[in-house]
Amino acid sequence: MRIGVVGTGYVGLVSGTCFAEFGINVTCVDKDTNKIDGLKRGIMPIYEPGLESLVEKQIKSGRLSFTTDLGEAMKDADAVFIAVGTPPKIDDGQADMSYVYAAAKEIAQNLDGYTVIVTKSTVPVGTAREIEKIVKATNPDAKFDVCSNPEFLREGAAINDFMRPDRVVIGTDSERAAEIMRQLYRPLYINETPMVVTTPETSEIIKYAGNAFLATKITFINEIANLCEAAGADVQQVAKGIGLDGRIGSKFLHAGPGYGGSCFPKDTMALTQIGQKYRAPQNIIETVVWVNAERQRSMAERVIDACDGNVKDKKIAILGVSFKPNTDDVRESPALVIIPLLQEAGANIYAHDPIAMNEAKKHLDDVHWTQDAYEAATDADILVIITEWNEFRGLDIDRLGKIMKEKCIVDMRNIYKPKIMKQAGFRYISIGRPEVKSD
Repeated sequence: MRIGVVGTGYVGLVSGTCFAEFGINVTCVDKDTNKIDGLKRGIMPIYEPGLESLVEKQIKSGRLSFTTDLGEAMKDADAVFIAVGTPPKIDDGQADMSYVYAAAKEIAQNLDGYTVIVTKSTVPVGTAREIEKIVKATNPDAKFDVCSNPEFLREGAAINDFMRPDRVVIGTDSERAAEIMRQLYRPLYINETPMVVTTPETSEIIKYAGNAFLATKITFINEIANLCEAAGADVQQVAKGIGLDGRIGSKFLHAGPGYGGSCFPKDTMALTQIGQKYRAPQNIIETVVWVNAERQRSMAERVIDACDGNVKDKKIAILGVSFKPNTDDVRESPALVIIPLLQEAGANIYAHDPIAMNEAKKHLDDVHWTQDAYEAATDADILVIITEWNEFRGLDIDRLGKIMKEKCIVDMRNIYKPKIMKQAGFRYISIGRPEVKSD
């Protein structure tokens, strides 16, 4: 089988490469000439563990190629996937569909024989129907069907998520299109991966509802963490206690500075707008969006409070600026809220991240970027852990105590045990757990 993938961002590049691993001939297309030239030379536009080697492998196999010519990508293709961006609009948070609709029109102009047009991008309800209208208006004689096939990839674990998904969702009214999609995902079907074949509208809502529910779980446990702090309880034990209930589950019950990234903020905002459009307000999700924004801002106040209400001219060491470990993605990262607020309060920021510093430099000014965590911590008045990278989990606590000006840590990811911090003589402030006072 042969497919084309429009867009070589996170979703398009990972999906196209993994389909090639399945034995399918894949041509990825992008208008960005520099990006395509780089991919042909093995230069990745994103950081994702294992992706570079897999792309190299599939290029060598001849099953994966890159081009700026959509016609070339669609030649003899059984399906063409739309995997372009749907960023939120600045004014109201609705998904910007201009890239999707532009891709649909260009696809229509290049259709030659029956082709399934697949939306892999996260798109609002009704997008499949709108694409169908665009294609028919552009090319009345075109033979095609439109299918919704949302992605469920976690940054940092995307390849495994594609190869071993919990489920595959296929939204189409055409049995012919559904059968082609089943064939594309045949290796997963053999492994008995559940396949949900439904209408396009249902498929489109599944994607938004899934991300909104996970964002709600994160926000819920963060609210419980506030209660734990006030009552002297331990949110990690609370999360364990409720997570063992099979109806709840333990995933996404990790208290922290709030969710970020390319999906949850965008998709929760978009879902609230979809609810308004269909006169079915999503009140819970609207509250989740508001609470999460307040959560990120409150984390800066937590650092300031740890410095007795004044960070002016104090050196603050920040560990981690990506929204999660194993990615260089800083979109909507809590660090992009926390750091500027601390700077506004007069703090001097010294920061380190294993991967994301180059991306963060595009969004943050006047930050001193360091080679490692210890350089950031040297002479620091306080050390703040924002992202739980593995290399921050095993820091030499005794060394930190010797090089820091003040032995004070704000751990927004709860990666250390309070008992160890107390033994090391640190003042240790974590999330949803009693504060450890320095001796």
